[in-house]
Amino acid sequence: MCLLMADIEPLKPSNTGWLIADVVPDTFAFGWARTDVDPALIALLTDPQWQPYVVFPAAFAQPERVVHVVHHDAQKRPLFILLDGTWDEARKMFRKSPYLQRFPVLSLHPEQMSRYRLRRAQSDTHFCTAEVGALCLDLSGDTTAAEALNAYFDVFTDHYLKAKQQLPIDTHDAGHARLLALR
Repeated sequence: MCLLMADIEPLKPSNTGWLIADVVPDTFAFGWARTDVDPALIALLTDPQWQPYVVFPAAFAQPERVVHVVHHDAQKRPLFILLDGTWDEARKMFRKSPYLQRFPVLSLHPEQMSRYRLRRAQSDTHFCTAEVGALCLDLSGDTTAAEALNAYFDVFTDHYLKAKQQLPIDTHDAGHARLLALR
């Protein structure tokens, strides 16, 4: 996974991108700036062991760039580039990052609605970064990691919402049991 994080996104307590880094050992995170690209990001994107996919809705990409499946190649592992920020920030990152324009755009079509409840989304079809990461893991065949990330996301959401309401956390509930079973 490669997280391109907008502005102060990594500092927000409701950010779910960091959950991916806790579950997926090969996670790389970079701050995004329109005019200043981290050389380590460019090195990662050009590393021959990776096949980068920009994960974004097809409606915003040229049709010839859009893919719906991950091609499994013995020589290259998929590298999912997730634009971590608000919906408006993610669209800006997608449009204003010329170094991403040469990669296929992986357009996901999840059958479920988003479970994200920590910030207001513009639409129930807009998924948070952890949900997108789990969908990518599942699509690439790593169902165990996808399940672990989904379970971790559910526990994180429960903890966050209860902390905001100053309610006690039940570490013996179904969500915690599911997460422990996946460890």
